[in-house]
Amino acid sequence: MMNSRTKLAVAAMLAVVSASTFAQAAKSPWTISGNAGLFSDYRFRGYTQTGYKPAFQGGFDIAHSSGLYIGNWNSNVEQGLYNGASLEMDFYGGYKGSLGNFGYDVGYLYYYYPNTGALGSSKIKNGEFYVGGSFGPVSAKWSYAHTHFFSLGDGPSFATPLDTKGSWYLDVNGNFDLGNGWGLQGHYGYQKIKNGKRAFALGYTFANEDAVSDYKVGVTKDLSGWLLGAAVVGTSEEGLFRTAESGLREKAGKARAVLSVSKTF
Repeated sequence: MMNSRTKLAVAAMLAVVSASTFAQAAKSPWTISGNAGLFSDYRFRGYTQTGYKPAFQGGFDIAHSSGLYIGNWNSNVEQGLYNGASLEMDFYGGYKGSLGNFGYDVGYLYYYYPNTGALGSSKIKNGEFYVGGSFGPVSAKWSYAHTHFFSLGDGPSFATPLDTKGSWYLDVNGNFDLGNGWGLQGHYGYQKIKNGKRAFALGYTFANEDAVSDYKVGVTKDLSGWLLGAAVVGTSEEGLFRTAESGLREKAGKARAVLSVSKTF
């Protein structure tokens, strides 16, 4: 028969075990994170999407401990460039994992533009499969479009149909920690547009190229969780695409500085 001291010791031990079990049960395998930022310009693969004007961007990610994830990211865009759409919404999902120090990522990304296709123009869309890898501060990702490249050559806006399915993009990045909250960023991208030269001959693009590269060099500073950024962004062919507000006269790939402030939460 247990005395009172023994009973108290057993009760205390059971309470500790129960609390530990409850804490383990309460720990979810799911995590949710978000991000938001203000940028002086929205550059996509080197080309402005806002006519060299500011953009507010943000999104969220839902990840599982197994490596599965889904997410959404959004930004304002130049309405005239996207046939009536003033918003870009990206939806993606995939699987991340690692093999030793090597990380890998495979998934799918769909670019959606609400209200695009106004007045009988082409409804702009783009869908890409991607595979990526990372090692230390260096990462690379290859994206393959199974749709027409942002509807280039597709729909009523284009008098002569053009097959741009199979266009692809290589994205190489380096992010280096300089200490004291400072970081150095470097990026190189290579965009291959299927039938790009034929698109130029038909008047769908503004340069006789089927491939173009872009670059970014910049620095960041972490201030209590707020990330300040300054970078120079440019392309190998400034005039392949044009801004809409200029009446398609201003080159969209000019080398310029892009400033930003963002936060992940």
